[in-house]
Amino acid sequence: MKVIVVALLISSFLSLKTEAAPELLDSVSVIVDQGVVLESQISELITIVKRNAVLNNQTLPSDRVLRTQAIEKLIIDNLQTQMADRMGIQVSDPQLEQTIANIAKGENMNIAQFREKVSQEGVTFDTYREEIRKELILGEVRRANVRRRVYITEQEIKNLVTLIDEQGDEQAEYNLGHILIEFPPEPTDVDIEQAKTRADKVIELLNKGSDFSKIATASSGGSRALEGGDLGWMNINSMPTLFAEAIQKKSKDDLIGPIRSGAGFHILKVKDIRGIETVEVEEINARHILIAPSIILSDEKAKTMLKGFREKLLAGEADFAELAKEHSADPGSALKGGELGWSEPSKYVDDFRDALANLEIDEISQPVKTQYGWHLMQLLEKRVGDITEQRKEEKAYQLLFQRKFSEESDVWLREIRASAYIEVLPQQGE
Repeated sequence: MKVIVVALLISSFLSLKTEAAPELLDSVSVIVDQGVVLESQISELITIVKRNAVLNNQTLPSDRVLRTQAIEKLIIDNLQTQMADRMGIQVSDPQLEQTIANIAKGENMNIAQFREKVSQEGVTFDTYREEIRKELILGEVRRANVRRRVYITEQEIKNLVTLIDEQGDEQAEYNLGHILIEFPPEPTDVDIEQAKTRADKVIELLNKGSDFSKIATASSGGSRALEGGDLGWMNINSMPTLFAEAIQKKSKDDLIGPIRSGAGFHILKVKDIRGIETVEVEEINARHILIAPSIILSDEKAKTMLKGFREKLLAGEADFAELAKEHSADPGSALKGGELGWSEPSKYVDDFRDALANLEIDEISQPVKTQYGWHLMQLLEKRVGDITEQRKEEKAYQLLFQRKFSEESDVWLREIRASAYIEVLPQQGE
């Protein structure tokens, strides 16, 4: 009987203790305009950064500094997420699955193998999926807001095409490390001098052998701070102009800076350099006749019509161009006798591209179904060579866009950060 009484007393005591001091499962750590950053989000991000650091053999600063950088990233992400909600930006499950499938394909894995790889890295696949969804949404928010700030003139494109021609095979890609020592948007002379002093100190530490990635994670105000300042591989024409000018004639492992900009002082490290191979592009010239099914013309009749055309063409009883002009539902090519002109096969939809790939020169295909209807196609010519002038201009435009988009993205992120209401709440026990 005494044993039962004692057990009841202990049970009652534990129950009262639990009610008196409930366990805190989560808490708000930062107020960000209309949103919040939770303590669990900070802890999770720090855990991910630490795990990645181990995988990449990267050293990290103290937990306190790491927490500060994690909070800053989560603030920026939260502001963009709120903006996405206001803009109605969403990523559907099919879009998400396709993106993940492409990532897996890029690593030469099927989805099952990729799921296993993610699990081995200590992340549930559901968590990974939602992280990818978030990154896609944030990317779309940046594109929607920054794209309109990027303006590229025809003269800029022509100048870059000339430069690419002059560089020829000497073009190179640089793997850069980046540290930004920030100062406020409207800095005083004191702000600038203090930032310059800190930047000089960082250069001094790096020259003495300090780990670049560790200092970047601890001190950088750049968007890639939590990745050790790693900017990845960039062509000299796609990186910010300030960086492109600074790395001219630099070698692997060189340190560059401090370089002043409107954001602060930049320090760069040339982590590696690699050459760019000249890419030969295969182009094809083909023609087609498109018959689009409708209420009047059934799918089967459209296919049968093209079979009849093919028989007449093979028998020499009809002319492909005349049939295209009279019957093709593709107005862009019909007036040209169905001719599509020189193009890379990758520009066509998959079914159309694959059918062309199986044709010999002058061969006429069987009817082929795509999302647009039924096609009868003929491969006219193939050629392999260096990129055309049009391709050079397209490449120049993309390089300029990447450069300006990167520059404007950083400016835009600083602007939305500066205009937001941010309150970092004290931690429990402080």
